[in-house]
Amino acid sequence: MSNPVYGKKTAASRKGETRSALFWVLISGIILFLAWTPFQTALFNGQMLEFEKPIFWAAILACLLIFLWIAHSYKSIQLKDQRDGLAVGVLLLPLTYILSLISAVSHVLAMNMVIINCIYAIMFIIGLYVLRDKLGNGIIQSTIMAVAYLIVGFGLLHWFGQGKTAGAIAKWFSNTVLNGTYTHAVMIDSNGLRLTSVFQYANTYAAFLMAFLFAAVFFVTTSRKWYGQAFHSFMLVPIIVSLLLTLSRGGLVMLPVVFVLLLLFLKPAKQLLWILYCGIAGVTSLIISKPVTELGLSLNEAFSSSAALKGWGILLGTSAVVGLLGWVMQSFIAPKLEQALGSWSFKKTSNLWIPLGSVIIGGLLIILFIGTGLKNILPQSISVRLENINFNQHSVLERFTFYKDAMKVLADYPIIGAGGGAWASLYEQYQNNPYTSRQAHNFFLQYLIEVGIVGFLIFMSFILYTFYKYIRGYIKGSEEERNSHFLYLIIVLSILIHSILDFNLSYVFMGILVFLGLGGMAAVMDNKPVKKWSVKDSTARGTYSIIVGLCAILVMITSIRYVQAADSGMEARGVVQVSTSFEEIKAPLDKDLSIRPSHPDSVLLTAALYQSVFKQNQDENFYDASVALLNKALKDEPYNKSMLKSLIESYEMKQEPERAYEVLTNNAHKFKWDIKWYEKIINKGYDLGTNALGTGDTEAKDKYFKQATKAFTDVQAGIQHLNTLPEGQFQGNPFENTPDMILHAGKMYFMMNQPEQAAKALKLGIQEDLSQTTQQEIVRWYLAALQKQNLSDDALMGKLTQVDPNAKQNVQQLADLQF
Repeated sequence: MSNPVYGKKTAASRKGETRSALFWVLISGIILFLAWTPFQTALFNGQMLEFEKPIFWAAILACLLIFLWIAHSYKSIQLKDQRDGLAVGVLLLPLTYILSLISAVSHVLAMNMVIINCIYAIMFIIGLYVLRDKLGNGIIQSTIMAVAYLIVGFGLLHWFGQGKTAGAIAKWFSNTVLNGTYTHAVMIDSNGLRLTSVFQYANTYAAFLMAFLFAAVFFVTTSRKWYGQAFHSFMLVPIIVSLLLTLSRGGLVMLPVVFVLLLLFLKPAKQLLWILYCGIAGVTSLIISKPVTELGLSLNEAFSSSAALKGWGILLGTSAVVGLLGWVMQSFIAPKLEQALGSWSFKKTSNLWIPLGSVIIGGLLIILFIGTGLKNILPQSISVRLENINFNQHSVLERFTFYKDAMKVLADYPIIGAGGGAWASLYEQYQNNPYTSRQAHNFFLQYLIEVGIVGFLIFMSFILYTFYKYIRGYIKGSEEERNSHFLYLIIVLSILIHSILDFNLSYVFMGILVFLGLGGMAAVMDNKPVKKWSVKDSTARGTYSIIVGLCAILVMITSIRYVQAADSGMEARGVVQVSTSFEEIKAPLDKDLSIRPSHPDSVLLTAALYQSVFKQNQDENFYDASVALLNKALKDEPYNKSMLKSLIESYEMKQEPERAYEVLTNNAHKFKWDIKWYEKIINKGYDLGTNALGTGDTEAKDKYFKQATKAFTDVQAGIQHLNTLPEGQFQGNPFENTPDMILHAGKMYFMMNQPEQAAKALKLGIQEDLSQTTQQEIVRWYLAALQKQNLSDDALMGKLTQVDPNAKQNVQQLADLQF
């Protein structure tokens, strides 16, 4: 390798180790803090305030970190080689998000993503430079592993019903502890209980566990101390058991893929050791998975200290056995393997055969577990999930739908994208069926629609170049140099591969791990000087430091202001719970909106406050203030359904149904699978049309009736489309005709002198039971529409007569109406 990982220590550098250690400890502390706040980035339509604040604090800490780094490592900044070029290139990533603000469909979410990508850029730069230092690299790696193991233990505490104990620890540095328990550390969905630990989402926790399973195996095989080998071996069982308890099919599918890719980097002896450790830990984990699962399920229903103790006993006892085996194998078997396979390791294709063999063996194991009685050793919840791994399964079909819909978004925002949070804002407009998913479940596609082709090409070039140069350096490096930063490859590869199927990088903590890992990979990449750069060291150092420093100052100031805004927004929500004073509630809201004028949470609360006062005293100033505020915010957040609904409510309060209806119809294309939106268009269109008919305004009547019946036609087309979905794919949210919708559509067709269309629409709502008034009216208008066509339905007329003796007379009166 042209640049060794660690050079010889001079006397001056040894004197500075204490100061450096404090710097590395500070970085480690920040990582530890962020681990317990795995906030998502793309929440939308409410409750954003409580999730955003940690993001801004993370940005403030990152900026402080870059200032300290510039002060600490100023002389080491030399923009001379390819590695330093990445320090410049990473700045393009937040720049592409800034560029996407031009066409951003949500200004608030887009600004959040700008700040988040600034955090990532800072973590990469820090990693690129500080992880070249042996002491710093050791401290950071130890911190990362310690945090990972703590997260595993934290999750298992919740699984064994000890959430109160875990919550008492986490409440000091996390805002997700409610009623003494960390929220959703064990989530519930249609599959039952699923372990999530701090992530509150099982699939992302599975990606995290996959990365640190391989990291633990790596440290077992590279630790020189017996206690290091034993401890990392000990942790293999808790990690694998936790992975099984997530019930993540994506994790189980991607785990062998990442495993085989990582094996390709190892010599045959290490490959066999990895397989042995994973095999031993995997088998023992499967053996205890059934009692551990059953105990956890019962403990989450009703806690029992004896049952919890039994669960911990099984888990820790098994882990201790595996830990002991790991130490024995590493002490006695590993050296013999190295010696026996030493000559084979020098052959060119020696590292290919074992991975290929593991693929075949892995395939056979999958067939055995899915297709034979061997699956009976597993808990039912896990065996059912394994059985459902196929391309016709709901979640697979749904993901393919997300990906197709994402490409529709890209077609409309191809060059610079639709800004941060684009999927969360836009997916309802482009979705194929009425699912609910504010994540595209593919990081790369989500990134693509946010920053467009330009930004995506820059990002992928950055990622692929880092991998390419790292691999070249890895091939040329010594054993010590390879091992020094291999942890970062494990983390980055595991999380990115799993992110093909899920939204792991919508968790800022996961993103920080990835970009810190990329920095660690770049720190030891195959490196060459860039001859074209002829700028003096002092000039390059000063220019780069000034640019980065000024950007960090700007980000820090913005983040501080956003923290103040978030605090004010949260304060207003708190005041609402205890006070009805207009002034007390509005004061903190004004402060938030003065900083972020279109923030949805505060805009909605302020508008609701204005509306409440208007209802009380009918002062039109409050009505005008509500409408003005909402219209202004909607310029930045045009796809925010809650704001649009609030604007409609304002118009309706003021008895301006025409303006409310205009909002409904103008924005219908944004929510094309929201049956309630369509129902409002149809029902309100009928009301407005009949009112216009009553005043003799036939032009207005036709306008409203045509808009409403078009919406009804769109609903029928949508229902027909849903019938074409693959058998294994769920429809999603309800999307079907309602009696009121059918009745009003039929009546409008009737009043537009379209009896055939009226009969066709009304027939959709005819039921056997005619006891309900609405059902009777549907049949009455249907028979009248038939009569208009000189047709009849005697059987149906007879049924109607049973509940309405005057049915024939009423139907005749309707048929005689002229419009």
